[in-house]
Amino acid sequence: MIQYTSAKPLYIVLISIHGLIRSHDLELGRDADTGGQTKYVVELAKALANQPNVERVDLVTRRIIDDAIDPDYAKELEPLTDKAQIVRIEAGPDLYLPKEELWPHLDGFADRLFTWLHEQPRMPDVIHSHYADAGYVGVRLTHLTGLPLIHTGHSLGRDKCRRLLALGMTMEDIEQRYHMPQRISAEEDTLGNAELVITSTHNEIEDQYELYDYYTPDKMAIIPPGTDLEQFYPPSTQTSINVKFKKTLKQFLSHPEKPIILALSRPDERKNIVSLLEAYGQSPRLQELANLVIVAGNREDIRELNEGAQNVLTELLLVIDCHNLYGRVALPKHHAPGEVAEIYRLAAASGGIFVNPALTEPFGLTLLEAAASGLPLVATENGGPVDIIGNCQNGLLVDPLNEKAIAEALLTILEDPELWQTFSQNGLKNVAQFYSWDAHARAYLSKIQPLILQHKPLSKSPAIPKGSQYRKRAIFTAIDNTLVGNGEALAEFVKVVRQQHRKFLFGIATGRRLDSVLKVLKTQGIPIPDILITSLGTEIYYPPQLKADVAWNHHIDHWWTPKVLRRIIDPLPGVALQPKTEQSRFKVSYYYDANIAPPLEEILTLLRQQELSVNTTLSFGQYLDFVPARASKGLAVRYVARQWNIPLERVLVNGGSGGDEDMLRGDTLGVVVANRHWEELSLLNETDRVYFAEGEHAWGILEAIEHYDFFNL
Repeated sequence: MIQYTSAKPLYIVLISIHGLIRSHDLELGRDADTGGQTKYVVELAKALANQPNVERVDLVTRRIIDDAIDPDYAKELEPLTDKAQIVRIEAGPDLYLPKEELWPHLDGFADRLFTWLHEQPRMPDVIHSHYADAGYVGVRLTHLTGLPLIHTGHSLGRDKCRRLLALGMTMEDIEQRYHMPQRISAEEDTLGNAELVITSTHNEIEDQYELYDYYTPDKMAIIPPGTDLEQFYPPSTQTSINVKFKKTLKQFLSHPEKPIILALSRPDERKNIVSLLEAYGQSPRLQELANLVIVAGNREDIRELNEGAQNVLTELLLVIDCHNLYGRVALPKHHAPGEVAEIYRLAAASGGIFVNPALTEPFGLTLLEAAASGLPLVATENGGPVDIIGNCQNGLLVDPLNEKAIAEALLTILEDPELWQTFSQNGLKNVAQFYSWDAHARAYLSKIQPLILQHKPLSKSPAIPKGSQYRKRAIFTAIDNTLVGNGEALAEFVKVVRQQHRKFLFGIATGRRLDSVLKVLKTQGIPIPDILITSLGTEIYYPPQLKADVAWNHHIDHWWTPKVLRRIIDPLPGVALQPKTEQSRFKVSYYYDANIAPPLEEILTLLRQQELSVNTTLSFGQYLDFVPARASKGLAVRYVARQWNIPLERVLVNGGSGGDEDMLRGDTLGVVVANRHWEELSLLNETDRVYFAEGEHAWGILEAIEHYDFFNL
């Protein structure tokens, strides 16, 4: 491995939002959100910080203030090493929420993280998102900053959807329970905007990412994670085994001296531990040779767990009873995080086997931990275990849906002491060779080097007009069916603008071109704003000289290929190019007939399949616009607010159609005015800080000013 070298030490930001992340005693298996990914990101942060050419690593997650969990998760900052720390940012309510309920709060998280980054001594060199929710945030940040985006999926929505359908769940149930459309859309968007996707295995690329429209293997790098060999090592003598956990097992097992078949995972139906128990229960020979120990998280009362965990644990107890496995199966209620390594060693010392029967396993950190402890493996043939067992030559792969095959694989190893010894020794040797965190960190840094060298920082915009820097509030509004539409209301709003103008920055954010905007302002008697954001956020002008923000133009001119775009869209039925007067350098506009044209989702799929990353907007049900991925009214508003140093929570944004959606999401004070198109924004009901006004057009803006007590903020 070539050591990465750089004149400037690196500052890396990792984003992993859901679950419970802290520097010590990780609560792995507590719930579906606190598993392998949690451990991975903590170990990655420490491994990167340990590299000599890395200056700083920030692991960003969600701040949680909840009496039901430890106060550690409420700390805004928590050290990991002398060069790495955990940073916690608010996202929605204080309470601990499952990841499926975080989607409405991610725009606010992105805005707050963007603000926090600008408060640091310097911006990071790279952003690395983990899982779909962080990918969504990462895309927003890379659009705002131009920083390179790296992504690791950990598990993928399309693959999960495929396997849940195979289990008999309906698509309707999957979408409702897992918010699957939002997740898959975020994953597609992330794949389209990431400059590098880090995977753990070949299988992940070939079998899981292949399901996506934006499938680009040349942007993907296989860098398997490591394991901590100082924590996970084989047993040397019986005195090294944790006595407390041995006593716990004696409460369950009639013959605790038998070899242990060990399964360690959270109680999640995807982990398929019920099938493992069925395989054991249907094999008298297995029961004769070994005990089965299932460590499935911690619990006090099954009835108080979430529905998924309840179902799995209840089914396990029913299967134990059905096959009369009392005295042969242990299902302990508690284990401490610090006991996990000792549990592996206890199983290895007994001559046991570690088994991972998951329906699919993105990677399988527990397999590495078990192998480093000297345990042979039996694992699912779906996902990461294919590479792990292929590299380590220390176990057998099985079809997780074939209970007979699971039992036969376990018997093959248990009945052959020589094979057991070979697998054990192969695992110890090859885990150290292929799966160390130091090797992972060095490979990681070598992959991101060219991305950082190619990065061009966002240039500074034109100088702020004298006096403007003292205004610490801003109002931005769309024009059509928002600001205009009711003459009396507009006249009242203009009065407010003239009376209060020294207190706030007044801006227009519209899909119209500059010449069209100026004409509307003149005919409607609207004062010239301080800022004009036109052509759907692709152009920014500063009156009175109408100086264009060239830095913004350079920033958004990233992967923008309008001629290629037109070759794809022009032939579609029901889609007609608008006149030249509606086009601009960074905007391609069409008329859209919903009765003839393909659904918008089909158009997005077509663009992804052609590897085009653009921002697509359908407004008023009939205007279809394409702009660069880094451009939108919302992104332009945030850019301007940053230039003027105006906090987003003091920026009032007003809209009335689907084209305004991204401007209204997040930490701004969002306003949806009443008009006949407001239904296009009805999904914003679930998001933070969006007010649905009863007043139409400018009356709605005035109503919102009062609702937010805007001038007294």
